[in-house]
Amino acid sequence: MAEGFLMEVCVDSVESAVNAERGGLLQVVKQYVKIPVYVMIRPRGGDFLYSDQEVEVMKKDIELMKSHGADGLVLGALTEDGRVDAELCMELLAAARPLPVTFHRAFDMVHDPVVALETLVSLGFQRVLTSGCDTSALEGLPLIKRLIDQAKGRIAIMPGGGITERNLQRILEGSGAQEFHCSARSSKDSAMKFRNTCVTMGASFSAPEYGLKVADVSKVRTLNAIARNTL
Repeated sequence: MAEGFLMEVCVDSVESAVNAERGGLLQVVKQYVKIPVYVMIRPRGGDFLYSDQEVEVMKKDIELMKSHGADGLVLGALTEDGRVDAELCMELLAAARPLPVTFHRAFDMVHDPVVALETLVSLGFQRVLTSGCDTSALEGLPLIKRLIDQAKGRIAIMPGGGITERNLQRILEGSGAQEFHCSARSSKDSAMKFRNTCVTMGASFSAPEYGLKVADVSKVRTLNAIARNTL
């Protein structure tokens, strides 16, 4: 506040706001589900090259999620030349112990996936989530299969990215994967009765103001059945 006006700044990164409060959403989720909950540790969108301040946020988030009962964590970091940031990942894995940790789709942005996989194995990641360094797991299927062959059970390879009931069987059969990642979402209309269609919150390419994307029970069951019949 200054001289008769107030400026409010909307922030989504540490660079924009050094201090931010974190809520207790995980504790609420854990009250309602019995399946394991893995929490993404990601201080912002964009690339996977993090500043010192962002690293501090990641470490604080790890500490918080452990205290709130997370069953596992999902994270990743790269160097400026597209390698796995082994030094930073080692620090984050140490902070995460004893929880299992998945390296997320930062893997799909590495310079050399074969070398990157060996780095993740040596660091002690439990699994890697990947679309095969392509726009979707289906398009990246050849690389996913090669990664699974390379891993030889030392680390789980979890295909993810555009997986639906239409392509899951092909991806599982073509890769040999025993795990997969999907959103299984459907659109849900807002319960709002009054709607101001002249205003959009955020960028023009944002999700519709009066539409929600939620996990669809029928899609989850269908995908589950496909996997059960395939594996």
